[in-house]
Amino acid sequence: MPKPEYSGPILEIDKLSISFFTRLREIPAVMDFSVVVQPGEAVGLVGESGCGKSTVALGVMQDLGKNGRVVGGSIHFKGRDLGAMSDEELRDIRGSEIAMIYQEPMASLNPAMKIGKQLMEVPMIHAGASEKEAYERALQVVTDVKLPDPKRILNAFPHQLSGGQQQRIVIAMALMSEPSLLILDEPTTALDVTVEAAIVELVKDLGRKYGTSMLFISHNLGLVLETCDRICVMYSGEAVERGSIEDVFDKMQHPYTQALFRSIPLPGADKNARPLVAIPGNFPLPHERPPGCNFGPRCDYFEAGRCDQGQILMESVPGNDRHATRCLKFQEIDWDAPMELAEVKTKGEIGDVVLKMDNLKKYYEVAANAIFGGGDRKVVKANETLSFEARESETLAIVGESGCGKSTFAKVLMGLETATEGEILLDNRSIGNTPIEERDTKTISEVQMVFQNPFDTLNPSMTVGRQIIRALEIFGIGENEKDRTQRMLKLLDLVKLPREFATRMPRQLSGGQKQRVGIARAFAGDARIVVADEPVSALDVSVQAAVTDLLMEIQREQKTTLLFISHDLSIVRYLSDRVMVMYLGHVVELGTTDQVFSPPYHPYTEALLSAVPIADTSVKKKHIVLEGDIPSAMNPPPGCPFQTRCRWKSEVPGGLCEKEVPPVRRLPGDHQIKCHLSDEKLAEMEPVIEIGVAAE
Repeated sequence: MPKPEYSGPILEIDKLSISFFTRLREIPAVMDFSVVVQPGEAVGLVGESGCGKSTVALGVMQDLGKNGRVVGGSIHFKGRDLGAMSDEELRDIRGSEIAMIYQEPMASLNPAMKIGKQLMEVPMIHAGASEKEAYERALQVVTDVKLPDPKRILNAFPHQLSGGQQQRIVIAMALMSEPSLLILDEPTTALDVTVEAAIVELVKDLGRKYGTSMLFISHNLGLVLETCDRICVMYSGEAVERGSIEDVFDKMQHPYTQALFRSIPLPGADKNARPLVAIPGNFPLPHERPPGCNFGPRCDYFEAGRCDQGQILMESVPGNDRHATRCLKFQEIDWDAPMELAEVKTKGEIGDVVLKMDNLKKYYEVAANAIFGGGDRKVVKANETLSFEARESETLAIVGESGCGKSTFAKVLMGLETATEGEILLDNRSIGNTPIEERDTKTISEVQMVFQNPFDTLNPSMTVGRQIIRALEIFGIGENEKDRTQRMLKLLDLVKLPREFATRMPRQLSGGQKQRVGIARAFAGDARIVVADEPVSALDVSVQAAVTDLLMEIQREQKTTLLFISHDLSIVRYLSDRVMVMYLGHVVELGTTDQVFSPPYHPYTEALLSAVPIADTSVKKKHIVLEGDIPSAMNPPPGCPFQTRCRWKSEVPGGLCEKEVPPVRRLPGDHQIKCHLSDEKLAEMEPVIEIGVAAE
């Protein structure tokens, strides 16, 4: 049934206020929020976690739970007031006219139902389609979201698909009824950067094909730049700046937007010469917001007696009716003034080799039929002949998609797994075959780890101080309790946490503060090597800057070797000295940061670089989308592990890529690449990222 034509704005949110009611008080989550989405337009909603982005989305869906209520303003969808609709009318609109894609794909899929059946439900319920029509439609949409072998996928259960495939199915489900408005709530947070690039490309294509309007919620400014036409920046429940991508990125008019951009590693930032500037202070809790401007206490331009008085309203920027800001002083601030340089840091001298890996292999044996045992045994080759050295005071970044063997290698280094072959030398002592329970205290304290998720690594029933003292006791540091307490307080100083945090429980800390406690604990025993496994990926961009800066500062003081595992290449470019790129257990490229980030690249590195979203309109980027997912380590392809997804394969004669694993080639300056491409072909490679060239 064709939908009636509608020519006005698809979504119009006007002065919306949403509060949550607890037994004690009303907690305002969103205040005086306005945004308009025109037909076919994509609007990005950005801000730190807790600023109210998802609450706005749930307000549009009229799904605020028992204790959430719209307390002011209105939401109009195609001219109709959503707040005045009955439950029945809302049911008709949800899923058919307005669809939402959530952050975690598995939360939207029924694990006990085949994919095809879940997709067919949508047209059968909303459009009264027959089973045959619904199946045809499901097949069409699964093909649209570029999934291989659509018939097999429709017959599969959710757990048989990878994360990227599950997210595509959720997008397919949302598009089944061709909605007029699609709300995407952080749809790519849990995905690899290469999969993210493919999904973003897909969302843009489908938006064009179906003419769908989009509200794209994200904390990643680069992603919003690549997907949206307009942007709305939120801070602590309020919209603080609204405008087109070009206006907000290049002619920003709010101090918070400016502070956000200064805290993300754009090309050209350098950890020593041009360090990132973290936003001072912390995000206010909803019931502790300051008077006047919410951003006031953290703002460089704050003026007492003016910025802390009364309610501050959105104002249009003169000369541009669709660019607005919530700042009293925006016309007095010199937005083009050069940034005051934070103190230039001196780089620690890189010393002798601390860690050496020689032909390390790690294989796992698993039963082919894992549920019932029995059957043949299969080998998972998690790491294949890794060889590298890491020196004192050096940051070596290890990058690659999930499943490439980064964390397996970290586990072997930590002693949680033992090597199958090859050896690991720490200060010339072999530790690769010594499990952690047989390692001496000195080795354990010298190799420490900072984990990805700060919430899972602290004991919820122990105070912060006690957790650090416990580490000191285990490492045998300090003569007595008094000594250890002093050392614990010094460690809190080191990670820039107030000393009174020693008596706090983990639940009283924010994510960034918990991650700092994790770092303090890792450095408690004067670690020589710290493995940081995605230590900032769970944190907001403004906190990321502070935590990465902190790691660098501690490294300078303690001469630590930092192994930084990450899939975020912008942070890697900012803080690492050398980079190791892994794919399916192999090291495919290894060199200094400058070597790895400029051609010649390994074809996989080239694709990784092109997938990184960069929040800078002056950067021109080559567009390479990898087709397909990483092959399984249990069943790797013959020859080069990357050949199934490589765009350069046709340049190598004789099908060599499919027959032989490439040898390691040494290019000038100790730059290594594992690839069959000839020197001439490598020399032809062009840079993926060009700075200062306006993007077309």
